[in-house]
Amino acid sequence: MPLQNRVLPTQEIVAEAGRGLLMGNRGSLHRPDRTLGTTRWRSKAWICCVLDWKGAQREPMPLGRWTALFFYDEAVALAAGHRPCAYCRRHDFLRYAGAWAAARGLPERPRANEMDAQLHLERVEPRTRRQRTTRADPAELPDGAMIRHAGRPALVLAGKVLGWTWEGYATPVRPAGVREVEVLTPPANLLVLKAGFAPLLHPTAIGN
Repeated sequence: MPLQNRVLPTQEIVAEAGRGLLMGNRGSLHRPDRTLGTTRWRSKAWICCVLDWKGAQREPMPLGRWTALFFYDEAVALAAGHRPCAYCRRHDFLRYAGAWAAARGLPERPRANEMDAQLHLERVEPRTRRQRTTRADPAELPDGAMIRHAGRPALVLAGKVLGWTWEGYATPVRPAGVREVEVLTPPANLLVLKAGFAPLLHPTAIGN
């Protein structure tokens, strides 16, 4: 039976067979029996990492250390409020931090903890501890943003939306007549995407 460590664009962590293109963590979230309790983060550093780091074999749920989380692709990770790891994805982290600075007119790249603090304000409702979302005109959203469309998460790409499931992205459609949608990707990550950060997308999105 799959472990409960697959992350949805809605931040939910579920048990699914699909592994995805990236992994990451938010601290140690699991109990001794490798099931999750109610806690969904132990740190504000929500990161996404490579699946394979120098061939190292890593236990997905070492007790008291960390809980490995898996993402379908980076658009899903960004929607859930994660950012590239500064260690195993150093180049991508620097691109991300550079886009963060460019979007805000900052003279230099911010530190990871500064970005984490801002992301945390935008991704979680403090009282309910649930995902915080915004609303926007889909025509104004950058490629790589994720929204709720037709009742499910969807990717914005080249002026179209692609419905998402663990089986892959659906055929692109134009959101005709839709002037406002619920946006899952936090504002900070939207700014990074608008500034030119290109996320790692699953082949089912690129091939559509």
